[in-house]
Amino acid sequence: MHRSAPRLARILACATVPMVLVAGCSSGSDNKDKKNTGGSARPSSPSASPTVAAAKFSKLPDVCTALSGKTVDQLVPKAQNKKGKALPSADTNTSASCLWTGLDGFKYRSLTVSLKLFRSDPGLGSGDRRAGEYAGQQSSRAATGKVTDAKTEKVAGIGDEATSVSSKEKKDGDEFRNQTVVTRTANVVITVQYDGAGYEKEKTPDAAALLKDAKSAAKEAVGTIAKGSQSGT
Repeated sequence: MHRSAPRLARILACATVPMVLVAGCSSGSDNKDKKNTGGSARPSSPSASPTVAAAKFSKLPDVCTALSGKTVDQLVPKAQNKKGKALPSADTNTSASCLWTGLDGFKYRSLTVSLKLFRSDPGLGSGDRRAGEYAGQQSSRAATGKVTDAKTEKVAGIGDEATSVSSKEKKDGDEFRNQTVVTRTANVVITVQYDGAGYEKEKTPDAAALLKDAKSAAKEAVGTIAKGSQSGT
């Protein structure tokens, strides 16, 4: 097809300029198309707001009822307060802890159950994911500090995921055995801390037996969450 001289000269000139400038060498038809469209792109529609899965639980049960009286008797013989002592919390619907301590002869036991609920938030993520991150932090925290010989293991069959941390600690010359079980059930994290010591001539408690009891308590608390927590977003 015959090309006009001015148009042919324009094409040849564009072929010799650096690539960075090629965008400026557009054909007349291209400019015409831009004029027809007003020379500007249409504004894009706003993107949809991010969504996250609704959290399973929206409220915690009374933390001091997380374990039955029978369980408390078994784990903390002669507890000072069988009903437990609720520890201070700004909002017991999302964070709560209960403590039991007892001295049977020279056998000392201390049991703490802590509950932490995470709601789903578009900016922070789903309640389940946030709870999983917190559970990991709790496990790491249990293995640090003044404790020694910390041993961390994954535990099957308790909630959606669970981790145990076994350690030793010396307080005022007495040997303590500490067992912590951190469990996540949906968007709630349950932390069971079970410690024992033998005063005077009493033997130091068996770590394996303490861990078995701590796991049992964590499993019971998972069941309490399922029964006593309200579902919602």
